[in-house]
Amino acid sequence: MISIVFENSHFVVCDKKSGVLSTPSRFEDNDARECLGTQLQEQLKIQIYPVHRLDFEVSGLVMYAKNADAHRKANAWFEKKQVQKTYRALTTGQSFSHIPANVPNPRLAIDLHLQQSFEWRCKILRGKKRAFESAQGKDSLTLAKYLGVNSKGYQIWDLQPVTGRSHQLRFDLSRHGFPIVGDKLYGSSERSSDENSIALRAYKIDFSQAPGAAALGLPTVIDVTAL
Repeated sequence: MISIVFENSHFVVCDKKSGVLSTPSRFEDNDARECLGTQLQEQLKIQIYPVHRLDFEVSGLVMYAKNADAHRKANAWFEKKQVQKTYRALTTGQSFSHIPANVPNPRLAIDLHLQQSFEWRCKILRGKKRAFESAQGKDSLTLAKYLGVNSKGYQIWDLQPVTGRSHQLRFDLSRHGFPIVGDKLYGSSERSSDENSIALRAYKIDFSQAPGAAALGLPTVIDVTAL
């Protein structure tokens, strides 16, 4: 069942489950994985236009436009960094022995009992399966806030990707010694409850700095339950 969080004549915002594609893969005819975009288009009986995407393993808010004009305007907001997305991640401790050898590993000093904020910058290049740091990569900036430890002993993070590089948040946490729970690709030794799920959730989209968003009926913020 599709979870629609917000809908008007211009946009629809869904709460995507993990283990679901945002848009069809390039191997659509031979890919049996569930696709939210395809299902949503069939349900609404209109063509929809993806504004942004989430990884297959990631849950949370995904936005689609209902017409080409709304799609053009929303794309401009994201390209100009006028929309702010916030993710919640759960990570394991600095288990460096499990981080792939080709992931740069600057040890991040944090006080597990204090909230701390960081600006993470690097150049990211996307390989065939995963991202890595490279002088030939594209500039990446993540605003990270460490929030403490939950009852299971996992570290809690709020993350805002200023840039939108592929696997940016997953790579940034891993390279600092905090792989996301369930994210085996980036060094996690902890299994999540679902093999197609990692503990990363896009739970907030802020449109307050997006010109014309209110005129298109969008609220200032769309916020759903975080991890």
